[in-house]
Amino acid sequence: MGFFEDLLGVANEIMWTYVLIAVLIALGLWFTIKTGFVQFRLFGEMFRVIFDKRSITSAGKKGTSSFQAFAISAASRVGTGNLAGVASAVALGGPGAVFWMWLIALLGSATAFVESTLAQVYKVPETNQYRGGPAYYIEKGLKNRWLGIVFAVTITFTYGLVFNSVQSNTISLAFNGEFDISRGWIAVVLVILTAIVIFGGLKSIANVTQFIVPIMAVLYIFIAIYVLIINIAAVPDMVSLIFANAFGIREIAGGGFGAAIMMGIKRGLFSNEAGMGSAPNAAATAEVSHPAKQGLIQALGVFFDTILICSATAFIIISAGGYAGSEEDGIQLTQAAFEFHIGDWAAVSIAIAIFFFAYSSILGNYYYGENNIGYIKESKVALFIYRLAVLAMVVFGAIATFDLVWAMADLTMGIMALINLYAITRLYKVADRVLRDYTRQRKQGKDPVFYRDTLEDPTGVELWSRERNTTNE
Repeated sequence: MGFFEDLLGVANEIMWTYVLIAVLIALGLWFTIKTGFVQFRLFGEMFRVIFDKRSITSAGKKGTSSFQAFAISAASRVGTGNLAGVASAVALGGPGAVFWMWLIALLGSATAFVESTLAQVYKVPETNQYRGGPAYYIEKGLKNRWLGIVFAVTITFTYGLVFNSVQSNTISLAFNGEFDISRGWIAVVLVILTAIVIFGGLKSIANVTQFIVPIMAVLYIFIAIYVLIINIAAVPDMVSLIFANAFGIREIAGGGFGAAIMMGIKRGLFSNEAGMGSAPNAAATAEVSHPAKQGLIQALGVFFDTILICSATAFIIISAGGYAGSEEDGIQLTQAAFEFHIGDWAAVSIAIAIFFFAYSSILGNYYYGENNIGYIKESKVALFIYRLAVLAMVVFGAIATFDLVWAMADLTMGIMALINLYAITRLYKVADRVLRDYTRQRKQGKDPVFYRDTLEDPTGVELWSRERNTTNE
């Protein structure tokens, strides 16, 4: 594996050092300005629409609810990136990496709004559900099916296979380190639990994730808040350290500045997925009366993931010290930090928490692949083979090295993000028209309803017709 890991390292250095960091920051800033700072201006509106049940795209309940779509995407977002990813970012990039995670989240939430709004505009109906995402808006909006297929293949490989190996790797390391359970046995348990749900379909995934995600997130945040409260006097110093490390002369001179930027943005993107093209697949499944509603909900997901959960983890690791040059891998560093603060039981609690975080991520990741296999071709055989491949990668991740699975994830998510960012930049005018329509109706005191004739060119938009749609109150 040595040569393969070295090759991945070279490819990742080229991808992230010279291309993706500049593109992510530039486009995040551009979308933020062009949308009139939508992620801040409509922040309160995000909470209003998350439990919205009004729809116009079908006469009965067809897709998932707004909250279920949020839960599916949160299941993928809120996982190892928040615990293991943050730990590796701080260990390799220093406390300054946290600042760059914040920046990519604040800017990226505008990108998340654009991509998820487009997913709603160009979604397509299927029996009892909807499908959509970058592959669909690339084909229907850009009139480019071959690029849509390239994206579909890339996301299926990235999420269904590579990212799921990262999730199982984190669970395996956490339980092996805390309970000394064989990583092989952990792989067996994960395969069984994953197979039970993924063979049940989208509704099964939605039902499981909408139950697990809120509970695990709240429990983790409560533990993190408790740790922060007992160390409250150190919080100002930690914030100061983060900013000093992000821009310090010593870090710039010593090369730490570049490491902080790269690790912060890489792990920030892995965690919140803004612009990567993954969350739009979940956003498209929602039953809403206006595409902008789901765009706002997914923008909220970025705040929830990075500003709340990642920040809590980072503060706890930084205040514990010992992260620089640590021999611990990812989640084990996080466990050690919690153990330092509140005793042995904390490491056990984090091991259990990471199981639920990562397991729900496996389910959310799996759905993204299933959605895009359906885009390429409806085939029960292809879907069955994909499910077996997912289970195989869960086993692989559980026994593979930490560095290998994360290097694979960095490369594949970079490729996927570039394709999606190209598409949403080209289609920005559509999202802009939808946002303007939404804000106009809200100013008039209405609960916004969208129709496709609002767009300059509604070609490729299958739903949202005035003639076919009925409104559900």
